[in-house]
Amino acid sequence: MDLTEPEPAGTDLTEADLTETGLTQTGGYRQLLEHISETYTAGRVRAVQAVNAQLVETYWQVGRHIVEFEQGGSLRAGYGRALINQLATDLGLLHGKGFSRSNLIYMRLLYLRYPISETPSHLLTWSHYLELLKLDDPLERGFYEKQAIAERWSVAELKRQKASSLFLRLAAAKDRAGVLQLSAQGQLLEQPADLLRDPYVFEFLKIPEPCQISESELETRLCDHLQPFLLELGKGFTFVGRQYRVTINNTHYRVDLVFYHRILRCFVLIDLKLGEVQHQDIGQMNLYLGYFAKEENVEGDNPPVGIILSRNKDELLVEYATYGMNSQLFVRKYQLYLPDREALKAEIERTLAEVGQ
Repeated sequence: MDLTEPEPAGTDLTEADLTETGLTQTGGYRQLLEHISETYTAGRVRAVQAVNAQLVETYWQVGRHIVEFEQGGSLRAGYGRALINQLATDLGLLHGKGFSRSNLIYMRLLYLRYPISETPSHLLTWSHYLELLKLDDPLERGFYEKQAIAERWSVAELKRQKASSLFLRLAAAKDRAGVLQLSAQGQLLEQPADLLRDPYVFEFLKIPEPCQISESELETRLCDHLQPFLLELGKGFTFVGRQYRVTINNTHYRVDLVFYHRILRCFVLIDLKLGEVQHQDIGQMNLYLGYFAKEENVEGDNPPVGIILSRNKDELLVEYATYGMNSQLFVRKYQLYLPDREALKAEIERTLAEVGQ
């Protein structure tokens, strides 16, 4: 006797049955398939976010318990390390390796650096916060937190931006109010000048010193490492092409790299120079800007932006060469190795110490 429960009528269709009836070819079925797939994918994303948010909240609470125990007078001075060691041993036996000594130290730090009025964001994972908590400066830490959320950085991307001293590079060109705003809000993109970094850092190319490459090789390497290159350029850049041809009166010119910025709604043209930028380089970029404004822009596009990246630049030459010229043209430096973090930090500290700024 067959004791298996019979299938409900109409639910035993095979792929062959669907194909034979033409169901897979109908628009209604394809739409159903897409809706189910989108719902499932969105649900998985929300589930992961919920788990991450709960994990960070749980670790924050663990940190609170540790700090309140310390502050309650239950622990004699100097026994803090012993407490963490004992907790790591006992909690490890109860719950596994999630309560290592290192993790407990960071849980405690999470509570201390994010008090109740500044609870951590549910949009970042515990791994993100492990990187953020390594930063002692609250201004710097605040910037990276806001930027990681705004640009949806992975943990690897956050590590790279910290290593390249992004906050210090952006803050070095600002006054005291600008530094504080950068920390509180992240990098806001409201005008072309907000796109700029000085210097741009291409350490991800891993070009050994001394540098012996051509401009075309540098361009090729940047395109081969497009993901970290776009990360260095910042939020909103989409790649259009390299060696983009510009034809004027049957004469061909080529722009090294062309991007489109989704937020500012404009083309961004980049020319690479190995040495010091010359006045003719600036004139050529201005030519490109004029061409794109007249020939490539469509309705809704803003004026194009030109950036000349060079290893070195003569500030006085640039000032004179750009006199009365398009305000959308910028000359900035790039470097192939990480910047001197301590020098940048000292410059920012001087800015913050200025009275009346």
